[in-house]
Amino acid sequence: MKNLKLSSKNFFIFFVIVLVFTYNKLYSTETIDIWNLEKNEDEKGIVQNSIDENENLKKSLYDKVKNNDNIELSVFKNDPTENDVLLAGLFDPQENNLDIDMWTNSDGDKIRFLINKINNLNLSKDANEILEIVLLTNSYFPKENIKSDEFLNFKFDYLIKKKNLQLIKEFIKNNDEINNDRLITFYVNEYLSNSDLSSACQIFDEIYKIENDYLSKFKIYCLINAKKREEAQLLFDLKKELGFKDSFFEQKFNIMMGYEQNEDNLFSEKTILNFHISHVTDNDFDYIPTDKTKKIIWKYLSSASLLDDIENVNLEDIEKIKILEKATHEKNYSEDDLFNLYKRFQFNINQLINAKEVYKSLPSYEGRALLYQKILLSSDVNEILDLSFKIKKSLVSENLQNAFDEKLAEILNDISFESVSSNYTTFYIDNLSSKDEKKDIKINNKIIHQSKLLKYFMDETTSDKIEKDTNDLLKKVKKNKKYIFTIKDIILLESLKSDGVEISNKYKNLYEFKPSVPSDIIAMVSNDESGMALLRIVEIIGEDKLNVLGSETLNFIVYTLNQLDIDTVRNKILLEVLPLKV
Repeated sequence: MKNLKLSSKNFFIFFVIVLVFTYNKLYSTETIDIWNLEKNEDEKGIVQNSIDENENLKKSLYDKVKNNDNIELSVFKNDPTENDVLLAGLFDPQENNLDIDMWTNSDGDKIRFLINKINNLNLSKDANEILEIVLLTNSYFPKENIKSDEFLNFKFDYLIKKKNLQLIKEFIKNNDEINNDRLITFYVNEYLSNSDLSSACQIFDEIYKIENDYLSKFKIYCLINAKKREEAQLLFDLKKELGFKDSFFEQKFNIMMGYEQNEDNLFSEKTILNFHISHVTDNDFDYIPTDKTKKIIWKYLSSASLLDDIENVNLEDIEKIKILEKATHEKNYSEDDLFNLYKRFQFNINQLINAKEVYKSLPSYEGRALLYQKILLSSDVNEILDLSFKIKKSLVSENLQNAFDEKLAEILNDISFESVSSNYTTFYIDNLSSKDEKKDIKINNKIIHQSKLLKYFMDETTSDKIEKDTNDLLKKVKKNKKYIFTIKDIILLESLKSDGVEISNKYKNLYEFKPSVPSDIIAMVSNDESGMALLRIVEIIGEDKLNVLGSETLNFIVYTLNQLDIDTVRNKILLEVLPLKV
């Protein structure tokens, strides 16, 4: 093995190189490329760089560092979030009418309490959209009763839960002064678990601060995979000099570099990187998952086509079938594959005819297979619904309910609501896949909250015109003695007034406006805590869609946003709940 030997007298030189290489923060009038090594490959294709060449390279770089006054080394401190970084985020505050000080006046204890409550909710799409704005807007960290790294982790938690890898990548690139190791690790692991090593490795071309051994190992592997062996070797040796120890990775490194033969097929599933390396370095790799196999490894097995074909699964292997059902529940195994497996079970004609009774006497997994085959043979809507209900109930009883989500929705999508009997209406609605259909807004000038005044919130009219239109409409309403103002009418008009639209004194007494705002939100508004107020709104919306919230709740939510001048979020809410959509 061609390990680089550094003498003690050159240790300081080596230390400088480590800083430069690891953090890539070398600024000077001359660009320094420490990877510009002369390549000299032998007939086996293994790079052979002499010790002298590497020593001269390091000494040359050290001399440049020592003698050039324009060079600045920026060392990443142990706790950058506490010492250096004042803000972090992704969105410009002005995009959503927010301020960079949105958290400055807030108490960390209250933030922590509220976020923990929110994390225990299955937030609706509407609530999630607001939470994304709250957590990912560039802002200063709160200072009272909370450390910066804890607050930063709230942002990380959200990004990881959302699993939007493009969004994570943008956050990492836009916040390179903070310790993003947790996000980077999740990012590369997700791509690797999907057998997309190229995308996983690409991030290392765009980031330079790597704080932990795991990411260093990942980068070394990426360099080897890209056939950049000199760079991989140098990084490996630098890590070793800094005390890095990992017997599994070291042995695999020597094998991948061609220094040793893979004789003992050393295997590890401690991390997804270890598992992947175990796979690619073993031509006879064979892994049988169990109920204790990590979710991320299940995903890798599926994406890398390492799971048994359905046709090869032994139907008498009860444990194997149970493991596959559990993996399907945890979304690590395809529902299509599981239900194709159910189709392989053999039943006689009497069992199929009397499936609703016979399934009770069979092992649960076999009973579900019988019910599913009966569905495939049925044409009666209510029988299909009854059989589907029984499969779902059977899975729920074993805490496997998620194993019948997509397939159930597929079955129900072929059934019209009109043909569903009252016994199964709730079951049908709850399990039908929701399709977000974009609907057009229908203008109805007889009702204020459905009138052309909505165009103001869609940026389709000017301030002068909306003021005239508002007063003209109120003039007509005043003449109509039968018109009754609804809370939604008031919400719209008060939002216009909040934005400076002048309503004539003749119409100011047409309605009474008394929003019932929770006292804690009033305090947040008074203390200019826009971040906390938005968090509280997220909690209030919770698992509900905006259009099912009560009018009083909508009233104080919009009133709060008006008081804080958060017009962008307010307008989205108004256009979701006020207009008639067709």
